[in-house]
Order: sequence, then structure tokens, then C-alpha cells
Amino acid sequence: MHQSTTTTGGHALSTPGHPTKRLTRGHLVRRLSQLYAGLALYGASSALLVEAGLGLEPWNVLHQGLAERTGLTIGVVSIIVGAAVLLLWIPLRQRPGLGTVSNVFVVGLAMDGTLALLPEAHTLAVRIPLLVAGIVLNGVATGLYIAARFGPGPRDGLMTGLHRRTGRSIRLMRTAVEVAVVVTGFALGGTVGVGTVLYAVSIGPLAQLFLRVFAVPTASDGSTVVATGQPRGAILRP
Repeated sequence: MHQSTTTTGGHALSTPGHPTKRLTRGHLVRRLSQLYAGLALYGASSALLVEAGLGLEPWNVLHQGLAERTGLTIGVVSIIVGAAVLLLWIPLRQRPGLGTVSNVFVVGLAMDGTLALLPEAHTLAVRIPLLVAGIVLNGVATGLYIAARFGPGPRDGLMTGLHRRTGRSIRLMRTAVEVAVVVTGFALGGTVGVGTVLYAVSIGPLAQLFLRVFAVPTASDGSTVVATGQPRGAILRP
């Protein structure tokens, strides 16, 4: 028996039980699953870097420094900073997505939760594997949540917003913001070390790889969409 399909605004609307409707629903479920799995894994991977104590990614240098000064957990500080950065989107005329708002809360909660479960690491034989695992898992997490296409993290939106308002390149804006963040965080007591450098040089290629691994087919034609161009320009980090 043939089931009718109508269109509105160029998008197919199928009757209940139609394969197109089931595909669209499954497509959304996959994207949501990737979004929240990626954000939770991002927070967990950041916790591994904190526990390794060999250097953090730029924004977490700032978060750790502020945590040292305020007595708050690094996850709570991450949430507060993320919310503050999101407010800066208003004059930059940026529009947050579901992923943007979720990023603010999920990453910080996952980071604190993971840190509460991790035993203390004292020897390099433990700390180095934690560092490597944290960086690789961070790349996996980045690929997961960006491929879900629910909007950039608040910090990346800040950089792209500055790019549009100033006319300067995204690379320059990212470098300027992250250098300022690292210097400020280090002055406050955040950890800068070999892990910071290793993260900086490896996260781009790793994220680009996992963006392709976790690319989500579009609901309309089944084709996949992945980021193209240079890895550092393609990735958006929380």
C-alpha cells in the first residue's frame, strides 16, 4: 500500500511509519548521542590531563589557575568561565546552539566527576600514559561533538565572532586568545608544561581524523559531511 508524502518548505513530511520519518528520527538520535558522549568524554579527557600534572590545554590552564585562587573545583570554574564567555557572544552577534549551551555544563560536570573517581598519580610511569590517553581521548571527543553539528563551544564562538568583527584570521584570533589565556592561567597557578605543547601540536590532526570517523550522514541523502581544510582551522574546541 502506497503511503502519501507531502512537502513543505522543500522538506519531505512522511506519514507515520514511513521510512523517511524513521531515518530522520534515527539521524537525530545519533547526533544527540554523539553530542553528549563527546562532551562527557571531553570533560573526562581533560580530567586525565589534570591528574597527569604535566601541562593542560590552554583554557584549562586558566580554569585551574582560577580554581587555585577561588577554592572552587576546576569543573565549576569551567562552567562559570564558559557562561561568561557565552555572554560575550551578545555584542559579537553570535547565536548559540544546543551544543553550545550543553558544552557549558556537561564538560565541567564530567571533569569534576572523573577527577573524583581517579586515584592520585605520583610517578611518571603513571602520569605519562595519563597524559597520552587524555590527549588522544580529547581528539576523539572533539570529533564526536563537532560532527554532531549542534553548534560550536562558547570559546570557539568567541574566536569566530572576533574574526568576523575584526576581519582578522581565525588562526590569529585563536592564537591571540589562547596565548592570553595561558599566560593569565599560568600567572594564577595553572599548570603549563610538556603536555601543553604536545596537546597544541597533536590535537588538530587527531580531531580532523576523528571528525571523519564520526561524520554523520545527512538525513536527506545519506551523504556524510566532514570538516575540510587545515585541521587547526577546522576544529572547534569547548
